[in-house]
Amino acid sequence: MATTTFDRPIKAPAFRQVSRGRRVRNGIATAVMWLCFGIAMVPLGWVVILVVSKGFHAITRNGWWTNSQKGVLPEQYAGGVYHAIYGTIVQSAVAAVIAVPLGIMAAIYLVEYGRGRLARTTTFMVDILAGVPSIVAAMFIFAFWIATFGFPQSAFAVSLALVLLMLPVVVRSTEEMLKLVPDELREASYALGIPKWKTILRIVVPTALPGMISGMLLALARIMGETAPVLVLVGYSRSINFDVFNGNMASLPLLIYQELANPEPAGRMRVWGASLTLILIIALLYVGAAVVNKLLTRNR
Repeated sequence: MATTTFDRPIKAPAFRQVSRGRRVRNGIATAVMWLCFGIAMVPLGWVVILVVSKGFHAITRNGWWTNSQKGVLPEQYAGGVYHAIYGTIVQSAVAAVIAVPLGIMAAIYLVEYGRGRLARTTTFMVDILAGVPSIVAAMFIFAFWIATFGFPQSAFAVSLALVLLMLPVVVRSTEEMLKLVPDELREASYALGIPKWKTILRIVVPTALPGMISGMLLALARIMGETAPVLVLVGYSRSINFDVFNGNMASLPLLIYQELANPEPAGRMRVWGASLTLILIIALLYVGAAVVNKLLTRNR
C-alpha cells in the first residue's frame, strides 16, 4: 500500500523584539506630536475662552435671540441679533441649495464617468476654486451679477459668492466618499444586469451618504463666517428683511463689522456677543454633522 508523504509545515519565524533605539525614536516622535498639538491648541483655547468670557453676558440678555437692532441707539444696551441670525442662516441656506446638487453631480461625474479632457478641466477648475480668496469671489459676483447684469445688491448676490466658496469643499468631500465605496459592490450590481446609472443612485450614493452629508454640513459651517461677500454685495440693516432678492440684510459677520466702528461699550458688547453666537451656530453644525454621520452609519 502506497503511503502519502505530506510536506512538513513551515514554521513561522519568531517575532523579533523591537529594538531599544526604535522604541526611543517612537517615544520622541510621539512626544513631539503631542507637543505640537498642545502648542496649536493654546491660541485656539485662548480665543474660545476670551470670546465666551466677554460674550456670555450679551447672549444671556433678555431679547438677544428674539429682537433686532431696530430703533436701538449705539449707546443703548438693548436689542438683539435675531435679524443677523436670520440673514446668516438664509444666505448660507440659499448657497447650499445651489452648491450641494452641483457639487454632488460634479463629484459623481469625476469618480464614475470622468475620463479625458473634460474631467481634467473640471478637476483643474475645482482646484482653482478651492484656492480663491473670499474677496475675489465677492468681486467676481459684483462684476458679473451687479455691474454687468444690473441686479441690485442683495442677500442673493452674497449667496452666489458663497456658492463659489462652498462648491469645491462639497466636490472634494463627496469625491473622497465615493472613492471609498468598494468596487465589489459596483461589480456585483453590474453582474445582476443593473445599469450603471441605477447602480450609482441605488448602491454607490447610499453607501457613501453618511460621509457626504458630513462634508456638506462642514462646508456650510465654513461659509457662515465669511465677511468679504457681505461687505461687498449687501448693505447692513438694523431690522429684519425677509426678501432675499431686494434690500439690505444683516448677518452676524456684517453686524460684527458694523459694531466695530461703534466706540460705545454697548457696541463692544454686541461685537463679543455676535462673535459667540456665530461660534455656537457653527459648533452646532459640526456636532450635527457628527450625529448624522453616526446615525446613518448605524442604520446601514
